[in-house]
Amino acid sequence: MRQWPVQLTLVSPQASYFKDADLLVAADCVPFAYPNFHHDFLAGKSLVIGCPKLDDADFYIDKLTELIKTSNIKSITLVNMEVPCCFGLQRIVEEAVKKSGKVLPIRQTVITIKGEKQ
Repeated sequence: MRQWPVQLTLVSPQASYFKDADLLVAADCVPFAYPNFHHDFLAGKSLVIGCPKLDDADFYIDKLTELIKTSNIKSITLVNMEVPCCFGLQRIVEEAVKKSGKVLPIRQTVITIKGEKQ
């Protein structure tokens, strides 16, 4: 990993490891459900994790918006679980990009509860 902390709630949008980075946004459960998480997704990316069901979605939107604006994020890779509550993370990312006023590529991968890419 390139940085610590990784929780979206705890990271600073001004942290140097986000500058001009490709950002990986992952649901909290993904690294536990998908054994190859580090190998398949993390290389060369800065990471934030969160849970759209347990945490404040509006806070996440504002934090990601600030991160995108301040750090000149180049792209976003979103990895979430297939369960309905986890798709809130997709809405959060899309809303943050929209609010930032930037046009960014967003690549999404969904992980099944059996630990496979969908």
